[in-house]
Amino acid sequence: MGKVAVQLKVMPQSPEVDLDALQERLEKSLPEGAKIQGFERDDVAFGLVALLPTVIVPDDAGGSEAVEEAFADVEGVESIAVESQGRL
Repeated sequence: MGKVAVQLKVMPQSPEVDLDALQERLEKSLPEGAKIQGFERDDVAFGLVALLPTVIVPDDAGGSEAVEEAFADVEGVESIAVESQGRL
């Protein structure tokens, strides 16, 4: 089985959310078999900054659904969207 790289856009609940702490909580919430390749940050508007983690998941794990569900339950996360996805 191969692996899939998924870049997600994680929007914090407000500009006051500590992005470093949010990043740590996201890393701890990853389902088994998934790992974060890296993070980028995207200035959205009015001081709001989105996190753009690139997550590597096994191809047989059903894509990014498990990661999206895990991230949705993290404190401080408002929404999650898949930005891009591709096989490695």
